[in-house]
Amino acid sequence: MSKNSLTKWLFALMLALLLVVAACSDKTSEDSSDEPKKSEEKEDEKDGEDSEEGLYTLEDFNMDASNTGEPIGGTLNYGLVSDTVFEGTLNFNFYDGNPDAVVIGWFDEALLGMDENFMYTQDGAATFETEDYVTDEYPDGVTFTFKIRDNVNWHDGNPVTAEDWAFSYEVIGHPEYTGVRYGVDFAEIVGMDEYHAGEADTISGIEVVDEKTLKITYKRSNPSLLTGGIWPYAMPKHIFEDIPIAEMAESDAVRKNPIGMGPYKVDSIVPGESVVYKKFEDYWRGEPALDEVVLKVVSPQTVVQELETGGVDMVNAFPADQFVDNADMSNVEFLANIDLYYAYVGFKLGNWDAENKKVNMDPNAKMADVNLRKAMAHAVDTDAVGKNFYHGIRWKATTLIPPSHPEYHDAENPGFEYDPELAKQILDDAGYVDVDGDGLRENPEGEELVINYAAMSGSEVAEPMAKFFIQSWQNVGLNVQLLDGRLQEFNTFYDRVGQSGEDDPAVDIYSGAWGVGSDVNPYGLYGPDQMFNFPRYESEKNSELLAEGISAESFDLEHRKQVYKEWQQLMIDEVPVFPTLYALEIVPVNKRVTNFSVDRASDIYYDENRYKIGVTAEEAEKAK
Repeated sequence: MSKNSLTKWLFALMLALLLVVAACSDKTSEDSSDEPKKSEEKEDEKDGEDSEEGLYTLEDFNMDASNTGEPIGGTLNYGLVSDTVFEGTLNFNFYDGNPDAVVIGWFDEALLGMDENFMYTQDGAATFETEDYVTDEYPDGVTFTFKIRDNVNWHDGNPVTAEDWAFSYEVIGHPEYTGVRYGVDFAEIVGMDEYHAGEADTISGIEVVDEKTLKITYKRSNPSLLTGGIWPYAMPKHIFEDIPIAEMAESDAVRKNPIGMGPYKVDSIVPGESVVYKKFEDYWRGEPALDEVVLKVVSPQTVVQELETGGVDMVNAFPADQFVDNADMSNVEFLANIDLYYAYVGFKLGNWDAENKKVNMDPNAKMADVNLRKAMAHAVDTDAVGKNFYHGIRWKATTLIPPSHPEYHDAENPGFEYDPELAKQILDDAGYVDVDGDGLRENPEGEELVINYAAMSGSEVAEPMAKFFIQSWQNVGLNVQLLDGRLQEFNTFYDRVGQSGEDDPAVDIYSGAWGVGSDVNPYGLYGPDQMFNFPRYESEKNSELLAEGISAESFDLEHRKQVYKEWQQLMIDEVPVFPTLYALEIVPVNKRVTNFSVDRASDIYYDENRYKIGVTAEEAEKAK
């Protein structure tokens, strides 16, 4: 794609986004979006039945902290909410769980900036230009030329170089790489297939021009490249180059002494429990406002106490089920925005072929019958889950592209309507009937059907919500049992559903959640060669639509939106998973914190501007 065509595409995207924003803000039109609605005051109703009172919506929250005072340095205490320790794989190129990503986010960052519409910008540590790359083999190729700013350095004082950035691609693409990052975006680089297969020693499509200039050539231009499709993280080659790639993830450079290029540098680590960061005075954007950040793991059961006593100033994710009882906490402000998130129930349809790195669907899997899956989706009242367990802070999900991406989320698709009678009819028609009269259905062969359900611990509502799902399925005659009779802690849960690369055959269905990336492209979660495709689902139509979504034709925004509209419907038709909840990102912030926002359009948006976050008092305010 030429520079002119790139500019035209960017303009077209921005125009479409402006139209979306205008449509969403038109108060006179009927609101058909899936964003949570503002609760209306109603007359008292008998026993509160069907009342919308007590439900929260996005409009009930601010996005910016009200404290606008000048930072004084000092220490920010940050809580990582988790019912387990963080694993400690502290490098963007190797981590595979969100807790580690939270830890990394304070000391390392992407080389490319990103705006509120999830587009790469020229405001990051590196800028870029594009030009067409046209050959007989790749007539639609594109080359990106990146320039790293001169004042961008690693925490040990060495400059961040083009070789460091290229090195991250060489590590991730290597046959001995042990992490989970390699995927279709890497395979699109010219020469990567040969390198990944061990047939070449270098990646022909990556060229280090000089110390600060890197060129990467892609086989075809596609719209995902500018919304997260380019890997933006470097690795300090001078530290890692003598470590065998197969051993990097377990090395001290990842586990004990990680360095980055972010505003704070790691000073000390208590494995799995806490990290102390000191400010990096030579940070490329400017000197950070805080002298120190102390991160510690806080359990969901003690997070309220930690906030009330000033033990932490803020946390990465406040448990949504605890918000209503603590909404009036006097020493913090609760900020909110639509989260890049959806929860879902997944059905295990096969297994992961680690040797060939692809999904193998099993036609004899217990959950292979699409009718069984559809019935289970219709049996659960996810609207009631959002209202009763989360008071509207989470709400019914309809498709697998959440409203955090409004230009692609199909707000007109109703998803699976709650209809237990329809669920029963579907099961009857498919041959799932109660043969022995015990109230539970057998499979179409007349054999006992027991469905093992994996659910995760971690919040006060985890157990009652799991029971709600199980009861919903039992209400339509399905014998669903909690896996091992208990909830699974975070790391164990994801290992058993497939994050380790091995699928536990005891798991038939599971409740999971994804924090979706900036790029709307769902290939990384549902592509046939993606390890994170935990349902182990593939189909010809799915692969066709996923490929079309990143085709040259999809530079036409309307075309791409139509492709993903069809894909959202396909997922409802074939039900490898069904979405359950969308969410607000709820962030409590102590009133001494300044320069903090969850608004992605703000120049103090926390994820892009951590160095600006400050405090205006030596001690955190305590609840009165």
